[in-house]
Amino acid sequence: MPSPAPSASLPDRKHRARRWLLPWLLAVAALANLAYPMYVHFDFSHSPDTRSYLSMAAGRFDSIRVTHRYRVLVPAAAAVVAAPVAQLYGRVWPQRPAGQWPLRFAFYLVNCLVLAAAGACWYNAARQAGAAPEAAILAMLAVLTSRWAEYAAGLPLTDSLYLLVFGLGYYAVRRGPRGSWALLLALVLGPLSKESFLFLVPWLLWFGRRTLAWPRQLLALAGGVGALVAVHYAIDTHLGAPATQSVSNALEHFTNILYSLQRAVSPKGLGELLSIFGLFTLLVPVAFWLEKRQRTSESATFYASLGWAEGGLLVVVAIHMLLSGDLGRMGYLAAPAFCSALALVFTHWRRFART
Repeated sequence: MPSPAPSASLPDRKHRARRWLLPWLLAVAALANLAYPMYVHFDFSHSPDTRSYLSMAAGRFDSIRVTHRYRVLVPAAAAVVAAPVAQLYGRVWPQRPAGQWPLRFAFYLVNCLVLAAAGACWYNAARQAGAAPEAAILAMLAVLTSRWAEYAAGLPLTDSLYLLVFGLGYYAVRRGPRGSWALLLALVLGPLSKESFLFLVPWLLWFGRRTLAWPRQLLALAGGVGALVAVHYAIDTHLGAPATQSVSNALEHFTNILYSLQRAVSPKGLGELLSIFGLFTLLVPVAFWLEKRQRTSESATFYASLGWAEGGLLVVVAIHMLLSGDLGRMGYLAAPAFCSALALVFTHWRRFART
């Protein structure tokens, strides 16, 4: 007789746990170490963004910039985590005044967990691109050493959720129909993670069409947009703010384009771009150049599995960089594609060593 369905699926569940749980735990461990000094020593007096999200987590929205006001998911999660943390924090760290320390610690915990989930997406997407497991893990850890990962995990910010949305979307495109759950999550969470998710939507719809049919994509997107409209309505009603305020704020970002272009071509801007992934940035173009030198007509290139999806994602990231003016922070959104490229370099490093 055939074995029962639950027993038959047990190996699949164990394999899925290895593919997701182990990279996630490794990413959590790396981020917890990397981001802890940032959480403890950061000077919040110089960061209005972090003060805004701390206020939101404490339930105060009256003085919050419209740019941040509706990104409620991470602050809400931090508020939930902070409740039990506050009961124990003073006993563990009696030298720190009560104040906002428990809430800062809650943001640190939430952001480490969420950004680690993004890292697990990068790992699994790199595996789908053809990278070896060890190479994909190494590339994931390399990308997590970026200073922007330290900021996103250690500070009261919401970048971790937006990075997770990008990671889910890229993994879904790489995985195909079996990654439809990731695409659904990206479309539902995206609108509440950042307003500029609008620029990622066309990429998801086009490159995700083989993963999930457009009607189902649009239904999931409608759910995310509906949730965002409800949040806008609740907050605007509470504050008595006009609904057009959000539109005006969004249009103001277009004034950053000229500034971003000028900054990108300046020595400081070029240094900021190169520092997004640190010295690991140089490995991919160097490997590409070495590959060109030794390539024959019969041999496949190490980057053969990369293509229009990665190029399109870089265009989306470039739009974010131009509108934000914060080149490095927004450039880190390219982490999923860069992780795959770096993992492929690590997978085929012997080929370059023979050059």
